[in-house]
Amino acid sequence: MTEPTPEHTDRADDESLAETFWAVASHLRRQTREALAPWDVTPSQSRALGVLARHGEVRPGTLAEHLRIAPRSATEVVDDLQDRGLVERRPDPADRRATLVALTEEGHRVSAAIRTARRTEADRFFGHLDPTDRTELARILRTLRT
Repeated sequence: MTEPTPEHTDRADDESLAETFWAVASHLRRQTREALAPWDVTPSQSRALGVLARHGEVRPGTLAEHLRIAPRSATEVVDDLQDRGLVERRPDPADRRATLVALTEEGHRVSAAIRTARRTEADRFFGHLDPTDRTELARILRTLRT
């Protein structure tokens, strides 16, 4: 029996790491979809509500930047949320040609409920990790995000 070369072992470890990462990400996405089901919102809509809850009223282009999506996609998200009464468009007092997007009262309520549900799901998902592992995982994920 031949021993695997270090190069082969590294490549196999990398594939295993990538496969594990995507499996965990897929599981987390599935849990997130399930957590959002009571409000019938997509993950993009949920993220938009979160941005508006944190930043207040913003222009659609600014919302697109926060969501890291194309402005046209942000318009579709805003349209859907407005149709559901969760956001409203307002004239920008600083520029009559511009529009601001803001949460409605119902949007604030739904955003807060979603934030609580996501926090509960995250606690359940990561809860079996000890505090040291959670801290290390958070550090690693922040490193990978940048």
